[in-house]
Amino acid sequence: MVALNESLPLPVPSPAFLDRLATRRSAPAQALVAPGPSEAELEQILTLGARTPDHGKLFPWRFVVMGPQSRAEIAERLAVLAELHNRPAKDQAVLAKLTAAPLTILVVSTPVPAAKPIWEQQLSAGAVCMNLEHAAAGFGYASSWITDWYSYDPQATALFGLTDGEAVAGFIHIGTLTEPPLERPRPDMAAKVTRLP
Repeated sequence: MVALNESLPLPVPSPAFLDRLATRRSAPAQALVAPGPSEAELEQILTLGARTPDHGKLFPWRFVVMGPQSRAEIAERLAVLAELHNRPAKDQAVLAKLTAAPLTILVVSTPVPAAKPIWEQQLSAGAVCMNLEHAAAGFGYASSWITDWYSYDPQATALFGLTDGEAVAGFIHIGTLTEPPLERPRPDMAAKVTRLP
């Protein structure tokens, strides 16, 4: 653990880290199986996830660690809510993403009003989600950062304990894959990059 005001090491080349970035791929949430992180690994994953850009040192996010039992209970209640929607079968089907993995970390965006711009605080919560995925990979696990209808439905978010002003930044499902994920389309970088002199 780094102490406050202690100097940090300067960056050094890391081919292994570059390879991780070059091959990063979200896992299908329904394909994640045990084993998942141990308690000791989870503590480190959360600590590493929290090392994110944060304008104003506000820490505008929090974690809800969800095991299989809590997710199964909430999924049962979400299935009832899904019946009230226009696409109940589809909305029920996606609940499999919520219950499959051994472990889920719900990242909740908790912006501080009248501090820094809310958008920047929400971006910090998003950066936490990405850091959690990288940290999980560092321990040899696969992960999937997802949201779904229950991330935006007020009745559903109440089941996860969210309060006024809070929002779901993402559900980070973590576990093991039994086979490598397929690559997906990537952007044409020439169409995405503008260079200024």
